[in-house]
Amino acid sequence: MTIGVGGSSAEAELALLSPMRGAAPPIGDAERAARIERAQALMREAGIDALWLDVSASLTYFTGLRLRRSERLHGAVLPARGELAYLCPAFEEEKLRTMITLGDRVVTWEEHEDPTALVTDTLRAMGVERGTVALDEATQFAAFDGLRRASNSYDWVNGAAITGACRSRKSAAEIALMQSAKDITLRAHKAVARILREGITTTEVQAFLVEAHKRLGAEGAPAFNIVLFGEATAYPHGVPYPQVLRDGDMVLIDVGAPVDGYLSDITRSYVFGEPGARQRQVWNLEKEAQAAAFAAARIGARCEDVDAAARRVIEAAGFGPGYAVPGLPHRTGHGIGLEVHEVPYLVKGDRTVLAPGMTFSNEPMICIYGEFGVRLEDHFHMAADGPRWFTRPAHSVDDPFGYEA
Repeated sequence: MTIGVGGSSAEAELALLSPMRGAAPPIGDAERAARIERAQALMREAGIDALWLDVSASLTYFTGLRLRRSERLHGAVLPARGELAYLCPAFEEEKLRTMITLGDRVVTWEEHEDPTALVTDTLRAMGVERGTVALDEATQFAAFDGLRRASNSYDWVNGAAITGACRSRKSAAEIALMQSAKDITLRAHKAVARILREGITTTEVQAFLVEAHKRLGAEGAPAFNIVLFGEATAYPHGVPYPQVLRDGDMVLIDVGAPVDGYLSDITRSYVFGEPGARQRQVWNLEKEAQAAAFAAARIGARCEDVDAAARRVIEAAGFGPGYAVPGLPHRTGHGIGLEVHEVPYLVKGDRTVLAPGMTFSNEPMICIYGEFGVRLEDHFHMAADGPRWFTRPAHSVDDPFGYEA
């Protein structure tokens, strides 16, 4: 199906959309309690006495709390042994208590007090008089600076070794939620391809994607919403100006939205109208590189092996080498879950061994500045016997969504 032939309207396409979240239940307290137990076991193995969880995806992962970061310190202290404690401003305590479902200890501070000193006081009350405390990697420097000034009894270390080890291995429940999110976004992609017409703007397409995700049952508006036409498709994260669609333009749409906090992230590239020979060649090369990356993603392989497999295909066609453009200027993929970019990464130097439960994007984009770019992005998760796609990769440059397949 040539994109732009037999097009539809935004109104007609939106009328066809209805919630499709599926049967995936939200994450419950039993799973979060098991996550906390795993984190505590890892902390004891590593000689870490406590973990500070700031307002971050890790706080959500372990407690279910979704808070907005502000200048006032919120968070939780998780000791290697015992119950966690939540910290918040005193005037927020009653609100916080309506939100927490794991544990009931809340420690508060008044507006004139130093909340970072309260963290160290809480550690002492837990019996952690001195030792090693891991910091949520999302902790802002101002908070870290206050913590280390409040006490010299603790060695402060990066908590990524704990949070990353837990969050990078998804459970069946997490994978089911991610599948729901990705199904929604792929359905939105298919709908938006049918409304494209010459003269439509990137901002119109973005507005359609917002409404489409809402009608399909996503949790709010897309977390990101990149729509590019023509030469602008060569820029991986877009350009700061809208574009108008013309016949023969490459189209690149990269969008994702959450279900129970777990994100989708799918990119489709195709030509509006009849693809030219150069567009066809590069699109087919991109598909080949994506397939090579998937084939290399085997249990026991390293993350960097996947990146190398995609890059070999691209470089063999005369692009690159390395990160040089025309070619692939960034990593092949990233972990994903509660955040769109999570550890580990499919990139040179990341020697993390692929293991069941890991989830990744696969997007070895080819950028040709001054002409166009092609990114085909689908995600996969590692099962016990190897990689499994969440979404079927694009079919062909003429029929990207497989309507005629």
